[in-house]
Amino acid sequence: MDPTSRGRGGEGEGRATGHHSTLTLTINGTEHTLTLDHRTTVLDALRLHLGLTGAKKGCDHGQCGACTVLVDGRRANSCLLLAVAQDGARITTIEGLGDGDRLHPLQEAFLERDALQCGYCTPGQICSAVGVLGEAQDGFPSHATAHTAPVAGPVVLDDAEIRERMSGNLCRCGAYPRIVEAIGDVAS
Repeated sequence: MDPTSRGRGGEGEGRATGHHSTLTLTINGTEHTLTLDHRTTVLDALRLHLGLTGAKKGCDHGQCGACTVLVDGRRANSCLLLAVAQDGARITTIEGLGDGDRLHPLQEAFLERDALQCGYCTPGQICSAVGVLGEAQDGFPSHATAHTAPVAGPVVLDDAEIRERMSGNLCRCGAYPRIVEAIGDVAS
């Protein structure tokens, strides 16, 4: 493999020049070709290079979840991902969850349940919740999943499952009960 190539399984045509590489990311359905320093995280590429400020920089160590986005359909802390390693990836941020003027059902549920206070963590909470719904639908167990649960098939998202699966997303304001309720509304 050419050491300057940064493709994901043959996708992308990354080119390296010194300390920068050219890569292609599909963000919220739109393809973007960027030339970035190798140390640039996905979070910084989103915020600083593309002007998408929904994902927040909280701890910058992957511990708070404020920067959570969906990468190829799975939730990830964007502050921990190097952009060059994501060449060819499809990334969805809070800005891309809705359908035109219509909010995503989780965004609506968060509003209806008043599942936020200051709102700083809310984009990461909602993106993580979208990931939780997908993981449960695909049958991924969590620490809270009963050992007697069917191996193949969706996991029922009760309050304990939701709390466990969302434990990587911190809310300094303490809106957890309403966050769990909002996710439960959409999960049911």
